[in-house]
Amino acid sequence: MSRLSGIVFPLFLLVALLGHGQTASIPRRSPVQTCGYQACPAVDPEKLNIHLVAHTHDDVGWLKTVDQYYFGSRTTIQKAGVQYILDSVIQALLADPQRKFIYVETFFLWKWWLRQSDEMKETVRNLINEGRLEIIGGGWSMNDEAVTHYHSLVDQYTWGFRRLNDTFGSCARPRIGWQIDPFGHSREQASLFAQLGFDGMFFGRLDYQDKSQRLEDKTMEFLWKGSPSLGSRADLFTVALYNTYSPPPGFCFDVLCSDDPIIDDPNSPDYNVKEKVEKIVAYARTQAKSYNTNNVIFTMGEDFNYQHAEMWFTNLDRLMRYVKEEKGSEVNIFYSTPSCYLKAVHDANLQWTTKADDFFPYASDPHSYWTGYFSSRPAIKFFERMGNNLLQISKQLSVLTSLEGHEEHLVNFREAMGIMQHHDAVTGTEKQLVADDYSRLLYEGMQHGADIASNAIRKWKSKGAAELIQEEAYSCMQFNISTCSYTEDENFLLTIYNPLSRRISTPIRVPVKYDAYKILELGGGVQIVSQTVPIPKSVRDVPGRVSAANNELVFVVSIPPLGFKSYKVTRKLESGSQVSDDLFIGNEFYNVSINDDGIVVDWKKQNNMSLTQSFHYYEGMEGNNEVNKNRSSGAYIFRPKSVSGKNFANTATYEIYKGPVVEEIHQVVNDWVSQVIRVYKRQEYVEFDWLVGPIPVKDKIGKEVITKYSSNLNSTGEFDTDTNGRETLKRKRNFRPTWDLVLEEEVSGNYYPITSKISLTDKEKLQKLSVLTDRAQGGSSMKDGEIEMMIHRRLLKDDAFGVDEALNETAYGKGLVVRGSHYVIGGSVKSLDDFVLKEKELALQLLLRPWPLITPVPTNSVNEDFMAVTQASGLAKGLPPNVHILTLEPWKDNKVLLRLEHIFEVGETETLSKPVEVNLQDLFTTFTITSIEETTLGGNQWLKDMDRLSFKAVNEDVLQKQTNLDVPVEINDGAINVVLNPMQIRTFIVGVEPKSN
Repeated sequence: MSRLSGIVFPLFLLVALLGHGQTASIPRRSPVQTCGYQACPAVDPEKLNIHLVAHTHDDVGWLKTVDQYYFGSRTTIQKAGVQYILDSVIQALLADPQRKFIYVETFFLWKWWLRQSDEMKETVRNLINEGRLEIIGGGWSMNDEAVTHYHSLVDQYTWGFRRLNDTFGSCARPRIGWQIDPFGHSREQASLFAQLGFDGMFFGRLDYQDKSQRLEDKTMEFLWKGSPSLGSRADLFTVALYNTYSPPPGFCFDVLCSDDPIIDDPNSPDYNVKEKVEKIVAYARTQAKSYNTNNVIFTMGEDFNYQHAEMWFTNLDRLMRYVKEEKGSEVNIFYSTPSCYLKAVHDANLQWTTKADDFFPYASDPHSYWTGYFSSRPAIKFFERMGNNLLQISKQLSVLTSLEGHEEHLVNFREAMGIMQHHDAVTGTEKQLVADDYSRLLYEGMQHGADIASNAIRKWKSKGAAELIQEEAYSCMQFNISTCSYTEDENFLLTIYNPLSRRISTPIRVPVKYDAYKILELGGGVQIVSQTVPIPKSVRDVPGRVSAANNELVFVVSIPPLGFKSYKVTRKLESGSQVSDDLFIGNEFYNVSINDDGIVVDWKKQNNMSLTQSFHYYEGMEGNNEVNKNRSSGAYIFRPKSVSGKNFANTATYEIYKGPVVEEIHQVVNDWVSQVIRVYKRQEYVEFDWLVGPIPVKDKIGKEVITKYSSNLNSTGEFDTDTNGRETLKRKRNFRPTWDLVLEEEVSGNYYPITSKISLTDKEKLQKLSVLTDRAQGGSSMKDGEIEMMIHRRLLKDDAFGVDEALNETAYGKGLVVRGSHYVIGGSVKSLDDFVLKEKELALQLLLRPWPLITPVPTNSVNEDFMAVTQASGLAKGLPPNVHILTLEPWKDNKVLLRLEHIFEVGETETLSKPVEVNLQDLFTTFTITSIEETTLGGNQWLKDMDRLSFKAVNEDVLQKQTNLDVPVEINDGAINVVLNPMQIRTFIVGVEPKSN
């Protein structure tokens, strides 16, 4: 968007064969098709080639909801109707075979496609096969790159590609990443694009200082080194666009634009052909000075352009005609696409500079750092993370139980999650009415997921029984506010599913009504140690919470990989009160106490390591936004009034609770900030469960709340952050690796997106401190030894970047209350393998949490005959600790999509960062693999067919050309052996047969 800177069946023959002769799901290109690079116009080596790219940028929600954007309603908010864009563009393309157009958002394309006649569908197929309508990007939406997790990104591209492949065939397979509007760009996104088989990526937004330097140095195009672990397999040729994604000034020919059209009547007093020709050629020459070949790309479009496409195309036709007629013209101008531009640049056979970091934080001017959205709308950020949790469970259980009849529900859930990845969805940069609609869509998707999980577990439990178990297993969506009506009864069954591919031993907390309970493992009768802890009053008083539960039942479970275990919970008639007069809590790893400065954590094994946690807030700057220095803090922009946060008055009170499972400090900082600090027996982390809100604004001051973890480590100005939950990047305070930074916003200019983890290391003491998050947040290290995380924001002024609405969330008539958790882990890294493994396992457990399903039980009923199976695992054998099953989902043609990933980086540890081999045969307990073939990351092309363009780096002899550096899958003597290198994800389409017992 411009922000004042912006059921059809497969229609092709599936002829490729898998290892056992079954049809595959990836299309082959017909010889008669002329799409892709074959459809590119010839460039003139002696002239400056102007590539005109006709495009529209269609936000999947922003100022209007996705449906309002598609159908074109609510015109008083924005005149935008995607259905009219696609209708109009198709007719304009048919009017002239020289015209080309690109389209990006598969969500909108699919919604439009379902409403077309067979004749129109055939027309669109032909346009795609001829390369005149080219699909770019191809994800369900154009995703954000700061606050999205790679797990969800892989999913949303996979589903977009699946729709394109099934509908149009190989000519619709995207070759180019088109990230023109996200507010900063991650290295992991580049790595994923390379693994998807893309030849390159185009983006629009980069820091104003970075852009100025690159324009001067002619480094707007470069080879992005997407992963130090994956090497050339993650390299991606990248183009930073000259004018974001807008047309040259004066050349916007849309009904939404105010520029003059091409007026070619010589008798008209408004005749402007000569002026327009001279201006466009001069602009092209100026742009060419900052690029290295004789090619320039003009993005001829804007937000929701081409609702009346003929306006654009008529003027572009005339512009090309008159430029070509200019005698002695030194330019060659034509309709093109990003793919064709990239091919022309590639054919110049130059060497390119490289980049190995990312493009965060992004600033559009000295006082506008787009780092506020890292934390905007924290509730929806957590909701999206829980959506991914349940989506993976739904897909896994569908495969493990061969569940039928829920395909449409799973599709709806996938598509809701794909929408959430949009750069105005999970980012929190949308209007409130749109945020509400995103929540509606995701909630409906999660309801479908809960139904799938319930039916799958019932089927799995019924295995061997005479008939299917009838009792429902319910999911609770409000555990985050300690609410679940199904656990308020005196007796209930808990079935807990573990979506991780390794056994977990982890605490479970469920809200309950009474003081004490007995928990039995079903099938074995083993009693589980448990305790009840009061739900803090601040949680009980959350606006909108309706629950009779006053306590939480806490116990530790051991659940097998991709498996479940069932428990019977029965009320006991005794008191569960465990208030303690002690002044500290602790376990075998930590002592935690409280003083006037905050919560103090001391490490028992490293008695010289400690930290203090405390809350603070920044006052948000308010201005008129008319000049840079008057920029307000808003949904996009973080701009505090001062570099030091405000402290809360020292009025905190607390209580301590101790028991056999967990010890807790319940701290009340004031009437709108509180927290619970927990240490569990034998768990090597400290949990900070914070609750913030309603943030008061009666003083007319917007506030941005942070929590600080201040340690005694000497981090020498450096800290590490994750990139989209995967690899890590080194950050340095007040520094950028590729230009000399001039920083006028000291705090916001040092903020980075924290999708899952931020860390400090003391290199002399060999000690490390990490904070793991339950959602994406902004964070930094403003002082050595200190980590600060922004957890909630409430602001009273818009920042004037388009949303036109203050970030002032309310719920139930009050300011929004948000609850979340940080997990602090730290200690010596002398035994690096052990520390990093624990850290990664904790991060995985936060991403893919065990999922409780509840079955109500009548009072005094034993009900152990509810199931034939009380516990089971989907894996027949353990996986190595550095291997994770990333994806297990139903595909089509009775096949399964399986992804394995190596979760360690090169050099991260001595032993776990090595290649590892896994035998897939007999890995799963409920099905047998009958055939297997490897694809690219998106599941839309056989890996052996991938042939990416080659680009050469300056002073580097190794080409980017994709040679298959991976060890092919070996099938022999009943074994299916897969080798995984560090950080590698391998994707397979497998044929399966259910096992009979």
